[in-house]
Amino acid sequence: MIRLDHVSFNYPAQGATVRDLSFHIEKGEFVAVLGANGAGKTTTMKLIDGLIKPTEGKVVIGGKDTAAARVSERARQVGFLFQNPDRQICKNTVRDEILFGLCSVRKEDGEDTLRKRADEVLSDFGFSGDEEPFSLSRGQRQRVALASILAVEPDVLLLDEPTTGLDYRECCHIMDRVARMNREKGVTVVMVCHDMEVVLDYARRALVMANGQLLADGPVRTVFRDAELAEKASILPPQMIGLSLRLGAGFEAADTAEALTEIIVSKGGIPV
Repeated sequence: MIRLDHVSFNYPAQGATVRDLSFHIEKGEFVAVLGANGAGKTTTMKLIDGLIKPTEGKVVIGGKDTAAARVSERARQVGFLFQNPDRQICKNTVRDEILFGLCSVRKEDGEDTLRKRADEVLSDFGFSGDEEPFSLSRGQRQRVALASILAVEPDVLLLDEPTTGLDYRECCHIMDRVARMNREKGVTVVMVCHDMEVVLDYARRALVMANGQLLADGPVRTVFRDAELAEKASILPPQMIGLSLRLGAGFEAADTAEALTEIIVSKGGIPV
């Protein structure tokens, strides 16, 4: 579904921000892109979406080179949820916000079909169509932005820090909906996220970046247990994995409280 082959990108007057980046993502994967600020994560997301074109190399989405396609042509295939929903919402009602995307990329379906689809999404997300987006909470506005993207039914969903500024309940609303689309519809999800607990709960594969380069690519739990990699990329593992690593031999496999408790009981206690 997604292929980057030796991709580099230079912002004018800033030098290279992504260098010789290569990876493949299959349809239906749920991938987290990890790394410190300035590692090149958001630039990579923009390259996948076609918002920017590579200085070198090739980005291919669904078999098509993004260099040969307009951003508008990518909109039906790739949805991008911004970190700040207020930079994404542009209509005065929730119904019009959902219809905006639908009418932009699926206008051939006809007005009646699109309005029916918008009503289905409103019902699914629990919104009233007449609500004003900017009268809603931060978490609700993020859900409106997500609803407008998922209404189009893209093949790929890009999430740039989707849980920033959300409380635990709002975070679960957003991420559970994304996980359901990934599981039931086979939507390929690529997520930039600094919340390692969210990454552990939802993503299955991690791409770790630093200084515009790919340091590691592997299963999330394997990546989090690599202390040397974590130091290079300036990332902290989730609390349970961090604790299990500190406890030492025999505890490394624990990544939940339940798993750690079982190991402690089996060993007759925690080593001193």
